[in-house]
Amino acid sequence: MADDNLKFNTLTIHGGQQPDKAYGAVMPPIYQTSTYAQAAPGDHQGFEYSRSGNPTRKALEDSIASIEGGKFGLAFGSGLAAIDCVIKTLKPGDEVISTNDLYGGTYRLFTKIFEPLGIKFHFVDMDNADKIGDYVNENTKIIWVETPTNPMMNIIDIKAMSKVAKAANALLIVDNTFATPYLQRPLEMGADIVMHSATKYLGGHSDVVLGLLAVKDEAIAEKLYFIQNSSGAVCGPMDAFLVVRGIKTLHVRMQRHCENGKAIAHFLKDHPKVENVYWPGFESHPNHSVAKEQMKDFGGMISFSIKGGSLEDTRKVISSFNVFTLAESLGGVESLAGHPASMTHASIPKEEREKLGIVDSLIRLSVGIEDIDDLKADIDQALNKI
Repeated sequence: MADDNLKFNTLTIHGGQQPDKAYGAVMPPIYQTSTYAQAAPGDHQGFEYSRSGNPTRKALEDSIASIEGGKFGLAFGSGLAAIDCVIKTLKPGDEVISTNDLYGGTYRLFTKIFEPLGIKFHFVDMDNADKIGDYVNENTKIIWVETPTNPMMNIIDIKAMSKVAKAANALLIVDNTFATPYLQRPLEMGADIVMHSATKYLGGHSDVVLGLLAVKDEAIAEKLYFIQNSSGAVCGPMDAFLVVRGIKTLHVRMQRHCENGKAIAHFLKDHPKVENVYWPGFESHPNHSVAKEQMKDFGGMISFSIKGGSLEDTRKVISSFNVFTLAESLGGVESLAGHPASMTHASIPKEEREKLGIVDSLIRLSVGIEDIDDLKADIDQALNKI
């Protein structure tokens, strides 16, 4: 079956997939093995050791390549392990330009692990591609983009960033975790590498930790494969199987996430105890026109702040949810609520957080696929506790 002829909703189920050659299993079997028999030294059936390759992992890697419009996929033990692999392509003296509204774990990896090794990072407001011009120089090797960003839902123009990257002979990397390939496909807009924390929407059921990369260019892919194999931060076959299974329902889940997200965003906007709502679907949202152009819909991630800005009130609200679960992470079928300042972005200094709008009164919602009336009622009762 040629993937080129299939539409996205079909690719999630069939893209890069074939029935298992041994017995015709429709789902890729979980090859729970570390090694593989060889007929003679070097004479094997494509796999020799599971750090280097595993059939279940290969099924996942083929799947992410297919749904992202790439040719090569790589699977890792976590999203941060995938990011780590990309940054390991650099050497001391190289520079990275990244958005200033960045996931806290990525920020920590950049500043605490790689900066001391001699790689320089610039954290820049990327709402307009012209703003990064002053940071581009002969040492610029990577432009790192999240869009929508975490947690302020800022939108970055992927096509515009691609032009800057190409002019600088740098690679454009897009963290596509929040949008997923259901909403946007960065490789088609000029990105060189797409990264996912598949722990989130791709897995979709809050039962796995895993990272993915998707690439079009063979030379880039080979460099990443070498680091993946040499560093060994790969996922296990059971985790790979869970994400393959999750991807098969990505399109139907994302449709409901988007529907519920839109309804909750408008509900919050009209609520008397809410100050600001950050959701790319509002016409007033910064770069809404860019989001409308590069995204199919606006997703199920929303952040909002409470009127008054009291940390005590914020804690009371976020601890009073019944349907929303107070927890780290996002993108599962269940609705989750988080407090970025003390949870996902605690590793970013307070003064830096507040410059970005990550104030103590900010709550981030990952809107799930439950009944919308139950979600609205839950938010309302929690807000009415203050």
